Amino acid sequence: MFDFDMLGLAPALNDALKRANFSQPTPIQNQAIPMALQGHDILGLAQTGTGKTLAFGLPLIDHLLAQTGKPAPKTAKALILAPTRELVNQIADSLRNLTTNTKLRVATVVGGQSISRQISFLARGTDILVATPGRLIDLMERRAVDLGSVRHLVLDEADQMLDMGFIHALRRIAPQLGTPRQTMLFSATMPKQMEELSQAYLTNPQRIQVSPPGKAADKITQSVHFLSRAEKPSKLREILSADKEALTLVFSRTKHGAEKLMKGLVADGFNAASIHGNKSQGQRDRAIKAFRAGEINVLVATDVAARGIDIPGVAYVINYDLPEVPDNYVHRIGRTARAGREGEAIAFCAPDELDQLKQIQKLMKIEVPVASGTMPEFAEPAKSRKGGGFRRRGPKPQAANKSGNPGGPKRRRPRRSSAA
Repeated sequence: MFDFDMLGLAPALNDALKRANFSQPTPIQNQAIPMALQGHDILGLAQTGTGKTLAFGLPLIDHLLAQTGKPAPKTAKALILAPTRELVNQIADSLRNLTTNTKLRVATVVGGQSISRQISFLARGTDILVATPGRLIDLMERRAVDLGSVRHLVLDEADQMLDMGFIHALRRIAPQLGTPRQTMLFSATMPKQMEELSQAYLTNPQRIQVSPPGKAADKITQSVHFLSRAEKPSKLREILSADKEALTLVFSRTKHGAEKLMKGLVADGFNAASIHGNKSQGQRDRAIKAFRAGEINVLVATDVAARGIDIPGVAYVINYDLPEVPDNYVHRIGRTARAGREGEAIAFCAPDELDQLKQIQKLMKIEVPVASGTMPEFAEPAKSRKGGGFRRRGPKPQAANKSGNPGGPKRRRPRRSSAA
């Protein structure tokens, strides 16, 4: 393990790292930074919370500091694409901390904010542009940004962008970028489409993998509670009440469910807020800021936040609803135990979520320890979520006729009158 000052970074970067109390690089940083400094394309695979932002941010800034001249109007020297607004803002904040005493400028463009202000800022040009693909294309269509000067491209959390249809956006963005360029792609998982993406847009990349895809951070303690949907609210309140001061992130499957859950917690005296797709960018930013500062200690979120929250103090992640996509479970629980800290991930599994749990365990190649309840060996998840019950395997019982003998015609219920 090297110290950061042994990696050959620019003095301004070493000073910034010392101010931020960073001394030793993480494994992904230790392997990626030297290769990126040499100009290689990078394919980096590592779970969330391992320091990927510095792994691409430090060599990127080092390259830009060595260049002369200001960016021309409407241009950028480097482009970083990320899937969510929260992750874009998180990356930009980290890069701004590293460029405090330099002349480099960092700009962000995301949906949900004034496009006029973004056009105005880009008119002056920027060194580093951090963007969500959708808003970047909007600006390209308005001729508000010229990507022909981009010589460094970073695709962060690329697997999630693929899930969001990013490949179509990249096909529109990539031809507008300058050449030759250095491309760095970072991801927590490596689906087949990711291999195809890397072959199309990376040139002889250095592949760096510090943990198997689908593996959670080592210091996350996991557990699952088997319970009915009706029991979830009381179990959540029981867990939250046991450690009221801890920062806890609660994941709900839907926007409506997240908002309803948050309002119920607030009504019961918990200091909670929510972030989801129905919230404005300003509301989401304020909620995350308050959570980071400890002004609220329970944040209810949908998967929009699964990769956009980098708050070292998160003690618990509670999967109130299990995600439909197994990879999202890994990203969710990666919000705790960040930067080498310890954390706890708690999952609630209702009968109709049993298949999701099995897929998660298959992906992670583990069995999540059971904290309460039991998973019946003979049960399978019901197709309908109404009632949330298990059904037994076996032949379907035959209907009885009026005399009680099986196999007879089913009795019809009397038709309800229109006055009923």
